Amino acid sequence: MNEQKEIHELLQVRRDKLEALRREGIDPFGGRFTTTHSNRQVSENFELLEQTTVVVAGRVMARRGHGKAAFANLLDRTGSIQLYARQDGLGEEAYERFLSLDLGDLIGVEGKVFRTKKGEKSIEVERLTVLAKSLRPLPEKWHGLKDVDLRYRQRYVDLIVNPEVREVFMLRSKIIRTIRQFLDGAGFIEVETPMMQPIPGGATARPFITYHNTLDLTLYLRVAPELYLKRLLVGGLERVYEINRNFRNEGISTRHNPEFTMLELYQAYADYNDMMDITENLIAYAAQECLGTTTIEYQGHQINIAPPYARLTMLEAIKQHTGADFNLTSTADEARALARQLRVETTPGGARGDIITEVFEELVEPQLMQPVFITQFPVEVSPLAKRNAQDPTVTDRFELFIFARELANAFSELNDPLDQRQRLTEQWAVRSEEEKKIYAVDEDFLTALEYGMPPAGGLGIGIDRLIMLLTDSPSIRDVLFFPTMRFREDG
Repeated sequence: MNEQKEIHELLQVRRDKLEALRREGIDPFGGRFTTTHSNRQVSENFELLEQTTVVVAGRVMARRGHGKAAFANLLDRTGSIQLYARQDGLGEEAYERFLSLDLGDLIGVEGKVFRTKKGEKSIEVERLTVLAKSLRPLPEKWHGLKDVDLRYRQRYVDLIVNPEVREVFMLRSKIIRTIRQFLDGAGFIEVETPMMQPIPGGATARPFITYHNTLDLTLYLRVAPELYLKRLLVGGLERVYEINRNFRNEGISTRHNPEFTMLELYQAYADYNDMMDITENLIAYAAQECLGTTTIEYQGHQINIAPPYARLTMLEAIKQHTGADFNLTSTADEARALARQLRVETTPGGARGDIITEVFEELVEPQLMQPVFITQFPVEVSPLAKRNAQDPTVTDRFELFIFARELANAFSELNDPLDQRQRLTEQWAVRSEEEKKIYAVDEDFLTALEYGMPPAGGLGIGIDRLIMLLTDSPSIRDVLFFPTMRFREDG
């Protein structure tokens, strides 16, 4: 109760200062302000700039001193620099205004670059402009912004007071920019496909539902862009990619957020082997360009992401990690019996391929720490992938696992319109009556395939998970500016 009262009093003090500025004829929420340098530019070019006048702007993050001289730390997007103010240099009125600044206030400063007696690079304030009065105290006044839930809800405050958080998001931007550079250099073109779709497709996920009033049409936020990107292959765009949001109305965890960023790309006349090459080279390129190394530390584990990555079929991986050989099974009953020996409870009524996949996910996936491509997924769980030429019960598909997490998924894309129709129809037939109202067979996509889609490789990479890996972030919420949160009445 006493703390709440003290906070209330602090808020009132700031509002009183706001009114005092207005009485002086000063706009406490000033307008356009032109700077000459960033804080980093001043610091990095100090020798060239010493004793010259610069103009900078940012947020007051610390203030100390009194009497006729005082110091403050000014933070902008590039970092912090020290300000030095003297009553003799500023004049009594402006100096008093400097002393009355609160932590969090946004100001503009004109002054000379110099080094203090203690060797600190600084700017001596010659002119001060108030740009935005902060009406709330920054959280370090109240033991720091440690509450993880509050950090996600008030990311704007988190970014102010936690410099390591800003660094993560600056690195996120750089990683995505680097991915684009890699793909552009490989001859891919970036495209955009619909976010609202009349039929959700490209992944087996529960969609968000919306409604278009004018068209009197139910639409779905996309779960994946796959079927539209393949239409572009049909149209002759042989190398396409999209980095954008997908939406899945499913659970939230350290790896899952209802809206997330995916890279999807498609290359004509390629297959899933080409996609493995692109995947490992792209990830290694991003790490080298952004971190300067391909040996990274993630949650206390050293991971080598330099190519080449290990490649195992799903059945090889199961045998390697459990000793069980599902090659000896040919029916669902035999596979279920073997799963039971491994103490894996499988979904009733599942096909052989479903059972094998469940065993892999429960017993093998948690052990895959170093990069490994798991290939040849059962056809039952891969309705959009091409069957393997030697074994038609599996597909030319892989998933990349690093630190026991799926990071990428890719196929040799199914381009046989008759096989595709059969698989989509069979997939639709086993859905519940409620699901059948949503997941219709996409006839336009099948029509596009009938015009002829070239053999192709397709790849999806979870951008958020990749950034988690490269920034050593334990949760997907740590790499999303505004993760989805449960509504809280108190904000």
